[in-house]
Amino acid sequence: MRGLDDFLAECDRGPRINQLTDFFAATAAGESGMPVRRPVVDARLLPSDDLLRDLVGLHAVRQGFFDRHYHGSIPYRLEEECRMAYAVMKYARQFGTPLSLYSLGTAEGTMARTLSELSGGQIRSLSCSPNAENYKCFMAYGEPPDAEFFIGPFHRLTKDVLGSDTRFAKFASGFDVILEDTTFQMYSPNRVQQVEFVAQHLKQGGIFVFVEKFRARDNDDYIRREYQKDFGFKARYFPPDEIEKKKTAVLTTMFNNEVTLEEMFHAVGAHFKHCVMTWNSGNFCSLAASNSRENLNLYLSQMEDPAIPHEYVYETERYVGSSQKK
Repeated sequence: MRGLDDFLAECDRGPRINQLTDFFAATAAGESGMPVRRPVVDARLLPSDDLLRDLVGLHAVRQGFFDRHYHGSIPYRLEEECRMAYAVMKYARQFGTPLSLYSLGTAEGTMARTLSELSGGQIRSLSCSPNAENYKCFMAYGEPPDAEFFIGPFHRLTKDVLGSDTRFAKFASGFDVILEDTTFQMYSPNRVQQVEFVAQHLKQGGIFVFVEKFRARDNDDYIRREYQKDFGFKARYFPPDEIEKKKTAVLTTMFNNEVTLEEMFHAVGAHFKHCVMTWNSGNFCSLAASNSRENLNLYLSQMEDPAIPHEYVYETERYVGSSQKK
């Protein structure tokens, strides 16, 4: 990677592990930012299926403090997490060997842990977070089989760490699926190098999934979608003063590190031949990328329809292929 030392230094200066440290630590410990009620999956939006029902049920009892805050903050993100986990579970069943999953920045790593437990060894997962409070929640139900946790920021999980720590040795050859869950936007807008750094852990033909908040083409549209999120969804879980407090303490800083969808597709296209949008909720979108069209299409074929009311969906274009890949 060009300028690796500069990139690592840039990450070390990122808000996530500096000015936002107290917010994330207190929320992960359940000391602040807790919703007035616990978010639960709206089963009406998901198909009736025994495997999916088991997944939703186990996911619900494995959630930690930050999960409650997160899923009460983004419209129908909880349903999307379960929809995505369901697709990964079915995707893993297409292969004869265990699938390896890396979930970076996903707080307690609930989705990854749930998949490892429910798959009976078919999915081996690694989660990471800079907060020891998240690790405490991860371990609250005992040491999970086939699920590991790295306490540290994503840029400190290097190949050397994977190769030298016996807990992570099984991941030294790389991951079949990587999920970046609203992580990059907490450090900087440097998506090209962020994607490049994490993609070194992806196996050839693997799938890289991104969940991020994006700047809109028109700032007025961005603001309207924020109002819809705050007053149409978030107000179900948080009082107005809590919503305003987070906007002042966190969201303004995060906005400075967001990019547009066009910029994100350009950054992803520098490393992957194929990229598809799979979900949209207001200013949030999920993308799936791979250099294997066959694997990407197989993964997409396992996905149910997005579990979200249509009034929250604004970005409907599906981008496939990129001229950026050389």
